[in-house]
Amino acid sequence: MKHLYPITLERTIKFFFFLCALSAVIITVGIVASLLGEALRFFSQVSAIDFFFGLTWAPHVLPSGEAVGFGAIPLFTGTALITLVAMLIAVPSGGMIAIYLSEYASPTMRQILKPLLETLAGIPTLVYGFFAATTFAPFLQSVAGIFSLSIASESALNAGIVMGIMILPYMSTLSEDALHSLPANLREGSMGLGATPSETIMKVLLPAAFPSLMAAFLLSLSRAIGETMIVVMAAGLAANLSFNPLQAVTTVTVQIVSLLTGDQEFDNAKTLAAFGLGFVLFIITLFLNILALYGVKRYQRIYG
Repeated sequence: MKHLYPITLERTIKFFFFLCALSAVIITVGIVASLLGEALRFFSQVSAIDFFFGLTWAPHVLPSGEAVGFGAIPLFTGTALITLVAMLIAVPSGGMIAIYLSEYASPTMRQILKPLLETLAGIPTLVYGFFAATTFAPFLQSVAGIFSLSIASESALNAGIVMGIMILPYMSTLSEDALHSLPANLREGSMGLGATPSETIMKVLLPAAFPSLMAAFLLSLSRAIGETMIVVMAAGLAANLSFNPLQAVTTVTVQIVSLLTGDQEFDNAKTLAAFGLGFVLFIITLFLNILALYGVKRYQRIYG
C-alpha cells in the first residue's frame, strides 16, 4: 500500500494538469465557435464583398431591411496605420533599451531602470488616453505649426505615438529577458575570438535570441492591434479612409465597442457587424502568429 500511494498521487496530479490543459482548449474552441456563429449570421445579411472591399463605413439598416454602409476598408486601414506608428516607436526603442540593459548597463543601473520601465506597463490605458488627448495632442499641434503643417486634434500620429509608449515596456522587458538569459559562453566565446561587444550582439546574441524576440514582437503587436481606449480618446470615432497619420482615423476595436454600446438587439446587421469585425480581427491575429512560427522555425534551421 505504501508503494501505491505515490503512484496514485502522481496519476491524480497528472490528470488534474490534463484537465487544466483541456479546459483551456475547450474555452478557446467555445469562444471561436460562438464568434464564428454570429459572424456567419452577419455575413448572411451583408455581402462579404461589400464588407471587405467597401470604402464607406456608416452602418445602418434601411426600412426595407437592406443593410448598407458596411464597407470595412476604412477600419482596417486605420487599424494598420495606428499600429504601424506604434510599432515604429516601440520596436526600435524597446530593442535598444533591451540591449543596453542586458549588455552595457551595470547591475545597479539595471536594477534601477528595469523596475521603472516595467511601471509603465501598470499604468491604465485610460491614463494614457487622457495624456494623449489633453497633453500630447496640443504638443504635436504646436510642433506641426512650426513646420507649417496641419494636424488634427485627434490623429493617428497622436494615438500611435502614445500607444507605442504604452507597449514599450512589453517589447523592452521581454527582449531584455531573452538576451540576459542566454548562456554566458556565447558572449565569452565570441569575445575570445576577437569580436567586439557590438559584433557579439549583432552576430551572436540577437540570432540566438530570435525566437524569444519574435515572441516579444508578437505580444507587442497584438497589444497594439487590440488597444481601444487610447484610440477612442486620441484618434476618435471617424471612419476616414486615409493613409495620412496627421488625420483622424478609427480602428476595428473602437467600432466594435461603439456597435455594442447601450441596449442592443442581436438580430440586426448593425449589431452583428461587431462579431464580423471581431472574427476578422481573430483571423488576422491567427495568421500573424502562424507566420511568426514559420519564420522562427526557418530561422532556427539556419542558425540552430
